[in-house]
Amino acid sequence: MGYISEKTVQEIFDTVKVEDVVGDFVHLKKRGANLIGLCPFHGEKTPSFTVSPAKGIYKCFGCGAGGNAVNFVMEHETISYPEALRFLAQRYNIEIEEEESSEEYKEQQRQADSLYIINDFAQKHFAAQMQTDYGRSVGLSYFKERGLLQKTIDRFGLGFANGRNSDLLQTAKAKGYDLELLQKAGLATQYGNDFFRTRVMFPVHNLSGKVLGFGGRMLGNNKKQPKYLNTPESDIYQKSKILYGIYQARQAIVKAKECYMVEGYMDVLALSQAGIENVVASSGTSLTPGQIQLVKRYTPNLTLLYDGDKAGIKAALRGLDLILEQDMNVKVVLVPEGEDPDSYLQKLGLKAFREYLEQQATDFILFKMNLLLEDKADDPLARAELLQDIVGSIARIPDSLKRATYVRSCAQRLEISEQILHIEVNKRIAKAQSDAEKDARREERQQARRQQRNQQKQQLAPGELPPPMEEDQFGPHAEGEYAPDNMAGPATDPQTGPAAVLGHFQEKDILRLLINFGDRAWPDAEEADTLAEFILLNMGELLAEFDQPLYAEIIELCIDRLEEGEPINSQYFTQHPKAELAQLAINLLADPYIYSPGWERLNVYLNSQEMPEQNHVADAKSGILRFKLHKQERLLAENQQQIKLLQSQPDKMEELILHLKIHQKLKAQQTELAAQLKTVILR
Repeated sequence: MGYISEKTVQEIFDTVKVEDVVGDFVHLKKRGANLIGLCPFHGEKTPSFTVSPAKGIYKCFGCGAGGNAVNFVMEHETISYPEALRFLAQRYNIEIEEEESSEEYKEQQRQADSLYIINDFAQKHFAAQMQTDYGRSVGLSYFKERGLLQKTIDRFGLGFANGRNSDLLQTAKAKGYDLELLQKAGLATQYGNDFFRTRVMFPVHNLSGKVLGFGGRMLGNNKKQPKYLNTPESDIYQKSKILYGIYQARQAIVKAKECYMVEGYMDVLALSQAGIENVVASSGTSLTPGQIQLVKRYTPNLTLLYDGDKAGIKAALRGLDLILEQDMNVKVVLVPEGEDPDSYLQKLGLKAFREYLEQQATDFILFKMNLLLEDKADDPLARAELLQDIVGSIARIPDSLKRATYVRSCAQRLEISEQILHIEVNKRIAKAQSDAEKDARREERQQARRQQRNQQKQQLAPGELPPPMEEDQFGPHAEGEYAPDNMAGPATDPQTGPAAVLGHFQEKDILRLLINFGDRAWPDAEEADTLAEFILLNMGELLAEFDQPLYAEIIELCIDRLEEGEPINSQYFTQHPKAELAQLAINLLADPYIYSPGWERLNVYLNSQEMPEQNHVADAKSGILRFKLHKQERLLAENQQQIKLLQSQPDKMEELILHLKIHQKLKAQQTELAAQLKTVILR
């Protein structure tokens, strides 16, 4: 699927009639040259919605909605501009002419279309299975027991996957679908069995109604299987960007100007069936920015409707700050402990449940205060902790006026100076901005280094040489000097063999030095002020060559602190909020071997080297050289593999000669580094 051509767009605008398009959804009556009806975008009893065929527009004088036929479809169906054009083209039988797009884009679209087609087939198959004798007795009976009507089952496309190992697979094969496509869609396992078996099925739709994937609830008491099973991630099914029920709820959300967020499929189905249609579910996942953005397309007002147990409260707290960051208005409603929205609705009835929602909807600040101050109202430390938590939440709100309103409200309720709260909020905002700038700079550096590494790899192509480890150290070499015949023997994989293990230790040793002695003064002030500065300056571009992700992250943090003039010391790393990073620092600080103080009492000292705690200068210099030598050996191993490959290809003689020359130059550099380290290189 490419881009709709300008010619087709113009044909659509020339063909469509606004009165016909609006008339498909609104009952219109003639009034003079215009048509009038009840506005579909807000509740009204007296018509204020006018359509002007002559001008090709509609206008509501009650809510202000207005536009042309395409605008109407976009707003009424809550779809994008291209989707509205395709909608109208289909209605008027206009053939869509598409502009050329890249082959990569076309292939992505073909893959996505294939997945949509197979998911549509699967949804119909599961729906049909529920109409079999077995499906009615097991699957349909479950939905009926939960109080669902047939119209709700049909509206949401619910179904049933029977217990046979390959029922869907065999049916799909008979229709011409292949196993690979079913596996890509997450409908078949790698062993050729159905992914969903003996489960009631909940199709998950995108905004235009296409099936993205499925959720399946297990029936029976098989404790070896998870209660709920979701489609694995695919090109079209990404849980962080999906909300269950959004397709069915989108128009109701626009009309109500509010959205309820629940946790489960059945909560959505029960509330929607009862008439509360502006409801969606995050389907068991923690709320994500992508899901919040989906809601924000239709309303800025979101109410979290969760269970009142610890898990529900935790989920509500976890989602609050994310919602605030998206500049949305958020409230929280918790149903009593032991209930969920579905069961509590059945218990109260619709009228009482609606009243409960209105009465219990709590502003996020009040929700946090009530929750965190419970039984701790007289504890000063608890109040201070609560304030810090609330300040952190307020600081996430992008709108300054809204922030000021919340600060005032918080100050009044907690009886604290509004000015102090403003200062604390501004501190949080400044820190967040600073952290974002650091992350951006770090990402820029990492991107630059990735590009540099790619360029260096490309330089190994015929006609180019790899860059030296230092400023050109190679010196002149005669044209005919080649390496010994045994040079290109078997080589281990530099990424996974012993060299990789050795590289792990070399990287770890650099970190040990930085964390243990990073803030120690360097003896030569002209070279560097501290040991950390000496290491970081002398390693230069090699800082991008750390293979272990956690080690690379620590190096980036050290660079940040050096640039900002902050000390690089053990306290910073052991107190770091990232647990695995702090634990690594602690491990590197905990040396199992110490120099016994007994020798000092006997006046026995080390003669051949400095005391261990004073040896960091020599360690830093040798550590850098060892790291460089290891990376040089990796380059040699990679080049050797290339030579071995080329030796079996007679037509690649020129390229082979080039790599032999490269080998010679790399060996010279390796020898020089080894000499500095007084290391013997085994041939």
